[in-house]
Order: sequence, then C-alpha cells, then structure tokens
Amino acid sequence: MESKLAFTKDTIFTIALVIFWYSSNIGVLLLNKYLLSNYGFKYPIFLTMCHMTACALLSYIGIAWLKMAPMQRIQSRHQFLKVFALSVIFSVSVVGGNISLRFLPVSFNQAVGATTPFFTALFAYFISFKREAWVTYATLVPVVAGVIIASGGEPSFHLYGFLMCICATAARALKSVLQGLLLSSDGEKLDSMNLLLYMAPIAVLVLLPAVLTIEPKVMEVCVALARQDKVIVFLLVVNSSMAYLVNLTNFLVTKHTSALTLQVLGNAKGAVAVVVSIILFRNPISFIGMAGYTLTVIGVVLYGESKRRWK
Repeated sequence: MESKLAFTKDTIFTIALVIFWYSSNIGVLLLNKYLLSNYGFKYPIFLTMCHMTACALLSYIGIAWLKMAPMQRIQSRHQFLKVFALSVIFSVSVVGGNISLRFLPVSFNQAVGATTPFFTALFAYFISFKREAWVTYATLVPVVAGVIIASGGEPSFHLYGFLMCICATAARALKSVLQGLLLSSDGEKLDSMNLLLYMAPIAVLVLLPAVLTIEPKVMEVCVALARQDKVIVFLLVVNSSMAYLVNLTNFLVTKHTSALTLQVLGNAKGAVAVVVSIILFRNPISFIGMAGYTLTVIGVVLYGESKRRWK
C-alpha cells in the first residue's frame, strides 16, 4: 500500500513538473511575442538583459539558499574562459530569438527553431569530426525541407526576422556542441543550473554595452511607459522570472525523468505553442506553411529516434 502511495505521489509530482515546464516554456515565448510585437516594446536586447538579470539572481537564490542543486565552483581561469565563451553564444541565441519574434509569428519562429538538430549535426561534424549514421543524416532532409516549404507558404514572412531566427537556432546548436567539448572533463563539468548561475551575470555584462549602443533610450522609454501604464513593469518582471523557470523546469524534468523524455516533450511543446499562439494572436496561416512545419517536426522526431537506435 505504501509503495503504491509513493508511486502515486511520484507520478503526480512528475506530471506537475511537466505542466510547469510546458507553462513556462510556452508562456515566456508568447509573452515575448506580446511585448515585442503586439505591445510595441521594441527593445529585444534590453528584454534579454532583463531575462539574464533574473536568471542570475534567482539562480543564486535557488542554489545558495534553497539548495535546489549542489553549488559547483569555477576551478580555474581556463574553465572561466570556457564558460565566458558559452555565455556569449548563449546571449546571441536569446537575443536573436527575441529579435525574430518582433517580425515573425510564433508558429514560423517555432518551425525555424525546430531545425536545431540540423545545425547540431553540422557543428558536431566540422568542430569535433563526429559522424553519425547515414540514416541520421537522412532524417535531416525533411527537417530542412519542411522549413523551406514553410518559408514559401508563410503569409507573414520577414527576411530579417527569418535571418535572426536562423542565427538564434545556429547559436543554440553551437552552444550545445561546444558545451560538450569545453566542459567534458570530470573536473570541469557543470550541471545546467550551475552553468546558468555563472553564464547569466556574464551575459548581463556582455549585453549592457549593446543595450547602451543600440537601444540607448530604453530606460527613458521604460520610465515613461511605467508612468502611463504600470502593467509594463509587471509584465517585464513576470516575463524575466519565467525565463528562469524555463531553465529550472528543464533541469528538474531531466533530473526526474530523462533527457529522452525532455526531447519528446520538446517536440510536442513546439506544436502546442503554435496552436496556442494562432488562437491568441490570430496570425494568418496557410496550408503550405503548416504542412512544412509538420514535415519538419516529423524529421526532428525521426532524427531523435535514429540517434537513439544508432547510438
């Protein structure tokens, strides 16, 4: 009876984690879109810096005070430089993604973002000379073909937004590959929460000059907006906190399930985000665009399955 009760509690806890993971991932994506596009807050670099500031503060509270993960220290200057490089790439990926949301609907943004496996395989091959089975490479054909089809059928296609989304996706894949290479030794490995703890404040320092140069009037605009509509302050705080929750729930779901489960949930998350965004923002869609996105998702699922079987 006790074991059955424990099983039930564990199941409920896991389901609750997955719900929080879905809510935070889709929530931050939709709120980013609302702020940057619908609300008219045209400062994606500053928004990213807000995200990183929240991640830095909440990571420290979560690890140092709440003990959500054991604190891991940076062991050397060499390790710090590796974390710094990853932080810069991480910043580029988040900024690129936020910029793309200013110009692209969430549905198309997710379609392009689904090509991450293609860039991961590409960087792994050219940087670490890691080769996959031919079947794995074959599954990347529908991944890329789907985005090409979706691009041709996207009513709201915007070239600059598309290029920024590609850059964000490539940077995300590059970080994944380099993280496995740079922090591969036992003495340098950091779990995702500790890595975020060190990357986030570095990202803030990297983004600050960019904000001052490219978005110099953002603070003035924020103060003016706050005086007119205090909701903007609430939205920025909630949005930034959710950015941290995305990383926290990623860590917890992986810890309590598996990386494969997270991958499967991630594939479904993109489809859910697309449906919710279309309902909320009512952006125009086309049959060709949705067919292209569907083909990409099928390719991503096949890619994950081939990686698992040919490991």
